[in-house]
Amino acid sequence: MENLIPTLALTNLFRCFSTEELSVLLKKEHYHVKRYAKGAVIHLQNEKCVSLDIVLHGTVLVQKIDSNGDMLTLCSFMAGDSIGENLLFSRNNPYPMTMTAKSDTDILHADRTLILSLCQNSSGFLENFLQSISDKTLILAGKINTLSMKTIRQCMIEFLLYEYRIQKSTTIRLEVSKKELAEKFGIQRPSLSRELMKMRNENLITFDAKSITIRDMKALKRLHTD
Repeated sequence: MENLIPTLALTNLFRCFSTEELSVLLKKEHYHVKRYAKGAVIHLQNEKCVSLDIVLHGTVLVQKIDSNGDMLTLCSFMAGDSIGENLLFSRNNPYPMTMTAKSDTDILHADRTLILSLCQNSSGFLENFLQSISDKTLILAGKINTLSMKTIRQCMIEFLLYEYRIQKSTTIRLEVSKKELAEKFGIQRPSLSRELMKMRNENLITFDAKSITIRDMKALKRLHTD
């Protein structure tokens, strides 16, 4: 319990409470903490959302298998992130995708009763809760925008230009495997590999296991706007 308090105090949702206030709140019985082993299913697609989840440790992947058998990774949640606030109070609230543990993961499951009480009694928590719902909407909108692209190349170019702006380097360090990157695009790993090789043959990029280097920035930007 004592290790739980400082972790929660650093999350966006609970930052409005002091550690002393959190100690009092967590004496109630409207939550539980559960550990999930790597690869374990946390929530199945179409399972009803009955709690607000706070990731205390580890990483949660939000995934969906399409009709072709391709695994699509919508997004991931890490320590401090919350899951389910956009579903918890909905009249139709099944999880739209399956959630799995990428690594050994600890999650606090807070009952709807506790969240409702916090919203009613703390304007700071209510503001954080509404902000979190808005942030989830933006994440979803961004993913829909990415998936609306028609080709793997467009997805790849969008990714490279985005990472170039973030990393400020034409050599893009890959924080995920190419298999995981393919899942983010909702495609199979061989399809991504074929497109990378085509782009390398056209002297647009070079790549190795852990990075992709942009060789022709002007061409990538031109292809992005076409």
